[in-house]
Amino acid sequence: MQEIEKKVLNKNLHSAKKGKNDEFYTQLEDIEREIKHYKEHFKNKVVFCNCDDPRVSNFFHYFSHKFEDLGLKKLVTTCYKNQNRDLFSDNNSEQAIWLEYNGDKNCDKVPNPEEIGIHPLKGDGDFRSQESIELLKQADIVVTNPPFSLFREYVAQLVEYDKKFIIVGHQNALTYKEIFPLIKENKMWLGYGFKGGASHFINTHYEDYATATDRKEGMIRVSGVVWYTNLDIAKRHEDLMLYKKYTPEEYPKYDNYEAIEVSKTKDIPIDYSGVMGVPITFMDKYSPMQFEILGATESEGKGFSNGLWDEKSKVSQPLVNNRRAYKRLFIRNKKICK
Repeated sequence: MQEIEKKVLNKNLHSAKKGKNDEFYTQLEDIEREIKHYKEHFKNKVVFCNCDDPRVSNFFHYFSHKFEDLGLKKLVTTCYKNQNRDLFSDNNSEQAIWLEYNGDKNCDKVPNPEEIGIHPLKGDGDFRSQESIELLKQADIVVTNPPFSLFREYVAQLVEYDKKFIIVGHQNALTYKEIFPLIKENKMWLGYGFKGGASHFINTHYEDYATATDRKEGMIRVSGVVWYTNLDIAKRHEDLMLYKKYTPEEYPKYDNYEAIEVSKTKDIPIDYSGVMGVPITFMDKYSPMQFEILGATESEGKGFSNGLWDEKSKVSQPLVNNRRAYKRLFIRNKKICK
C-alpha cells in the first residue's frame, strides 16, 4: 500500500470511529478462506453473528449454505436497526430483527425464506442490548466483523460470557491495553488471515484510495486487517523456521529496554535465548510452543514491558542508537537452553 493510501485510510478509520459508521461488510471469499480451517469446531454448535444484517452480510449467507456441511445445530443472526437510511439502498431496516435457521427442511440444500425464522426485537439490535446478550448466552461460537470503533468493548463482552469466537479486527488492536493481556496469556490469538494482509470490504462511506490494480467498485481496501480467535488451529502448532545466527552487530540492544532489536520476524536468530523485540506482525507466525510473549513496549500501555523498560530514559518507544522504532512485542525462544 502506498503512503498516501495509508494516510487517507487512517483518516477514514478515525472518522468511522468518531461517527460509529464503521460497518465494513466482509467478502464471502474471505470468510470461506478463513472458516475452512475451523470445520471440526462447528459440529452440533450454535453459531451467532451479532453484528450483521443478513440482507448484506455474507456471514449469514455462508453459514446458512454450509449448515449441513459443518453439522451446525443452529444459526442465529441479529440485524441492527439502521439509523442512516441512505447507508445502503437495500439496508433500510425500520425494525431490528433476529433470524434463526435450523437447517434445510425441504431437501433442496438451499436456505429458503420459509425455513428462516424472523423475529422482531424490541430494541435496536445493538450487541450490547439485553436482547442480544440473551441470544449470545445461547451461542457456542460467535463469528462476525464487529465495528472497529467498538472492538475493545466487543471482545470484553465475549470474554465475560466465555464465548468461542472468530472475528475480524485490525492488527493494531493487538496492543490495546484491553486486548494485549489476552494475547499474552494465550486467551486470544490470530487466525489464518486475509490474503496479502489486506482485503476489500463493502462500504459506501468513504472514497477508495487504493491503487488502480487494487480498486474495486463500491468497496474500500483496508490494510492490516486480521482474524482473531480463541479456537485452536493447526498454525498455532507450527514452528517458525529460523535460519540466522545471532551477532551483536546485526542485533543491537535497545537503549531503553533489556532486549535486542529484531526488525523483521523472518530474521529472528536461531540461537538467541534472551529477550527480543519484534514487530507486532510476529503474531501471524506465533506458536506458543516455540515462543513466550513476555510483554510489549510501554508506549502501548503502562507496565506492558514486564520490567524490561528503563524508566530513567523517560522514553516509552523503543530506542536503538537513540533512534525511535515502532511498537514492539518482547518474546523469548522457549526451545533454546540458556
